[in-house]
This record gives sequence, structure tokens and C-alpha cells, in this order.
Amino acid sequence: MDIRESRIRTAILKVLNDIEGSAGAARVRQKLLAVGIGVKPRTVRYHLLQLDRAGLTQLTSRRRGRKLTDSGRREAAHANVLEKVGFVAAKVDSLGYRMTFSARNTEGTIIANIALIGEHLLGRALSEMRPIFAAGLGMGTRLAVANASEHLGGHVVPHGQVALGTVCSVTVNGMMMHESIPVISRFGGLLEMRDRKPIRFVELMEYRGTTIDPLEVFIQAGMTSVRECARTGTGLIGASFREIPAVAAADVLRVQQQMEEHQLSGILAVGNPGQPLLDIPVAEGRAGMVVVGGLNPVAAIHEAGTVVSIRSLVGLEDLSRFRNISEF
Repeated sequence: MDIRESRIRTAILKVLNDIEGSAGAARVRQKLLAVGIGVKPRTVRYHLLQLDRAGLTQLTSRRRGRKLTDSGRREAAHANVLEKVGFVAAKVDSLGYRMTFSARNTEGTIIANIALIGEHLLGRALSEMRPIFAAGLGMGTRLAVANASEHLGGHVVPHGQVALGTVCSVTVNGMMMHESIPVISRFGGLLEMRDRKPIRFVELMEYRGTTIDPLEVFIQAGMTSVRECARTGTGLIGASFREIPAVAAADVLRVQQQMEEHQLSGILAVGNPGQPLLDIPVAEGRAGMVVVGGLNPVAAIHEAGTVVSIRSLVGLEDLSRFRNISEF
């Protein structure tokens, strides 16, 4: 198999993975053309047949077409990993631009994270999350819950599971954009809290150099201690470091106050112009900003030993789907 054939097959796997269902050769070809890969219909059919034989795709029906097998999904996830470097940073910018909620109105879309758990674990999960929200370690106090077959963040909840939606911290970026304040997301990391105050970052991952949300990595690796922090005020939580124009600092504080009025507070600290914030330097004319991780309530579920599947930056969801945690 030459390089072009390998590229076409990889692209077909990505197309089927993005569709999240079955698709026929004609639809696959349309998607390939949209990303600049010009192929004939018979070429697509040929490669789909070869992917079938390799166990990466399977025919659902002649009408519905093919879908990825488990092996195909794994292959799609790992193919061309270098192309994905910076994917998180691009998604942060895209979702922040597309969200419609602003500090000046009471409706619109915000950015959501999703955690999937077994239906029978909902009560236990809510019990773990409440202290995290109460301690101010989440993005405000809002939560969304969706049952099996319902949609949340553009995704369907699988059978036997329930989805917990938390407000993603990138919502801060979107709200700042509505006020013409540009925000640069630099790092996601583990923030040391002591006596309920941010002290320093102990781990950092640069958004533009990673293929996965840094906070998701730290949670799955068991590196957080969010439950302990909520209880004693000391521990390691997820947070991100961003930069804003120094001249916009006063406006940022104004937007922060408006966010709190909508139960969406999440900004932990704003630095001085050109000065390091929590030992992280910023360029002249800029100021640092530390934002709490929207996944921290989910981290508490994971720390408690509950099996949870995390999907960060999953997409846009209407603010009205998110209710105060006290209502559950």
C-alpha cells in the first residue's frame, strides 16, 4: 500500500469516526472532498472493502452503509497523531467564538464538559459533587443532567448511563470575546491550594502542544485531590492559566462580577500588568489570569472510586439546561 492509499484509508476512518454512526460510500466521498481528498466513487468502495477485510469497518446494511468496529475506532484515534497537536487549542478558540451567551443577557449557549456514569450511581455522584461546588472549586454552581437517549452537548447519552454536564472553563473565553477582550489559553495544570487560596502550579501542559485536554489527563491519572481541598482547603485541583491584555484588566473584573450573578464564577486570580502570576511570567503589556477547572466536580467522582468516562470540551449547550446544584 503506497502513501496515497494509506492517506485515503486513514481519512475514511476519520470520516466514519466523526459521523459517529453508519455512512454509505457516497456520503464518505462527500466528506473526503470537503477536506480536499478527491477520489472516485469506485475508489471509495474499494478502500471500504479493504477496511472491512482488515476488521476496521463493517457493513451495517446496504441502505445505511458501514460503521467503524472497535478496532477501527482505536485506529482512527491514534492515526496521524502529529496532526492533532494543537487540536485542543484550536477547539478552545472555536468553541469560545461560537458560544452565544454573554454577560449582558440571560440566555444562549455555553461550553459543556460531560461525564458519563452508570444510572445507579447518580445519587452517589451528586453527593460527591455538592461539596466541590460549595467550596467554589467548580465553574459556578450549575450542573446539567441527561438520561439515556437524551442529548447533551450534541451527544446522545448511551443506554444504561446518565450524563453529568459541567460548565467548561473555556466559557470564560467566550464571555470575554463578547466584550471584545482577547484571551490566550496557555496552560492547563494542577494548582496547589492552601487555606483555600491558590499558591502555585505544580504541573503544567501547554494547550498548543497537546492532543487531549490537560485536566482530563490529570484526573484520569489520579493526580488531583479535589475532595480533600473542598474539605480542608488544601489540595491539588485542576485549573488553567490564561493571558489577557493588561489594559483590559478592569473590564475583566467587571465581566467576572457579571458571571457570578449568573452562577458562572470561576476566575481565581488576575495578575498585575507584565508581572508573574503564581510564578508564571507574562509578556509586557499582558496580565495573567487563573481559571478554575470545570472538571473539578467530576474529579471528585473519580477520586471516590466511581467509574466515570470524561468528555471535556464536548460542545455547546443552552444555559437553561444547567440548574443550580441545590436543585438536584
